[in-house]
Amino acid sequence: MNNKRKDKKGRILRNGEIQLGNGRYRYKYINNFGEEKYVYSWRLDVHDPQLAGKPIEVSLREKERQIQADIFDQITPEGGKLTVLELTEIYVSLKKNVRPTTEASYRTVINLLKKDPFGSNRIDRVKLSDAKSWLIKMQKDGKGYSTIRTIRGVLRPAFQVAVDDDLIRKNPFAFELMSVIYNDSVTREAISREDERRFLNFVQEDKHFCKYYDGIYILLNTGLRISEFVGLTLSDIDFVNMKINVDHQLQRYNGIGYKIVEPKTASGVRQIPMTEEVAECFKKVIKNRKTPKIEPIIDGYAGFLWLDRSDNPMVAMHWEKYFQHICEKYNSIYKLQIPRITPHVCRHTFCSRMASARMNPKTLQYIMGHSDISVTLNTYTHLGFEDASQEVKRISKEKSNNPLIKVV
Repeated sequence: MNNKRKDKKGRILRNGEIQLGNGRYRYKYINNFGEEKYVYSWRLDVHDPQLAGKPIEVSLREKERQIQADIFDQITPEGGKLTVLELTEIYVSLKKNVRPTTEASYRTVINLLKKDPFGSNRIDRVKLSDAKSWLIKMQKDGKGYSTIRTIRGVLRPAFQVAVDDDLIRKNPFAFELMSVIYNDSVTREAISREDERRFLNFVQEDKHFCKYYDGIYILLNTGLRISEFVGLTLSDIDFVNMKINVDHQLQRYNGIGYKIVEPKTASGVRQIPMTEEVAECFKKVIKNRKTPKIEPIIDGYAGFLWLDRSDNPMVAMHWEKYFQHICEKYNSIYKLQIPRITPHVCRHTFCSRMASARMNPKTLQYIMGHSDISVTLNTYTHLGFEDASQEVKRISKEKSNNPLIKVV
C-alpha cells in the first residue's frame, strides 16, 4: 500500500512539502537560527505553467534549492533582517580616520536612505534589477550623475560587507554605473583667449568686481585648485625665489566648520613658479589685505590671504559665487556672451594654455599636481582648432627654414 503524499496532479510530495486546500504549495523548513519557516508558491516545479490571475513567481522547489544552499553555506537567514539603511550605518561605523569630504558623503547617503523607501528594504530582498531601477529613478527625478555615483560608491562596498559576512549571496550594486545611467555632467572646457581677455577686462573695469581681479588673474595663471588657492597664507608666497608653496587645502563643511586638509595625493604637494605678473598680483593682494582684529587660526595655519567681511577665511563657495555674478552681469550687458567660467575652468584653461605652448608633459603634471599623467593629457588638455592651426604653421615654418629638408 502506497502511503506517500501526493498533490492534486498525482505527483509525490517531498518532506516538508504540502498542497493547501486552495491549491497553493507550501514548504516548511528550519533555518540556521533553529526557527520554523515557511515559503509558498502556486507552482510546484519549474516546468509548471504560471497560473492565470496569479502573481508570477518562482516554483516551490526552486525556492527549496536556494534555501538548502543557504543553509549549507551558512548564509544568515533573511540577511540578518537588516535594512539597507542599517547595513549602510554599520558600514560607515567601520570607516575610521576618513577625510572630511568622505565623511560628508557618508552623511549625505545616510540622510537620503532615511527619507527614501529604498532604505527600508531588507538587504536580502534587494536584487540587481532593484538596485539599477532605483538609480535610474533617481536620475529621472533630477539627481546628477556625480551625486548618484557618490551614492553607489557607498552602497556598493556596504553590500560587499554583507556578502563577506554571509548575510547575502550576491552584491546587487556590483555593476558598471555607466551601463545603467548616463553621465550628464557638464564638461568644463578651457575658455578661448578672446573670452579670457574680455572677462579679465570686464572685471578690471567694473567698480564692484575689480577688487577680485588679482585673485582671478592668479587662478587663470597658476593652475591652482580653488581649495589650494583659498588656503594660501602669507608664508606660502616666496617672492625671493618666485614660487608658491602648496602643501594644504582649506575646506569648510556643514557641521564641522573650517578644516585644513592635506592634498589628496603626494603629487598635490608642490611648488608652483610665479611669473612677474602673478607676483605683482600677489603683492597687491597682500598690500590691500586688511589686518583683522583677531587673526583667524585654523589647524595651526594663520595669515590667510583672502578674508570675508567677518574676518574669516574665504572658501571655495565665495569665489564660485563671484564668478557666477560676474558672468551674469557681463551677459546682461553685452550681446556677445561669455561662457560659464568657474575657478575650475580657470584651472582647465591654464593647463590647456601650457600644453598648447608645448610645455613638457611631466613638468605640466607637476605644476598641476596630478598623480597620473593621463589626467594631465586626457582630462585637462582641451586644445582646439586655433592651437592645431598654430602648431601646423610652426612645423611648416621649421621645415621651410631647414635646408636639410627638401619639399617635393
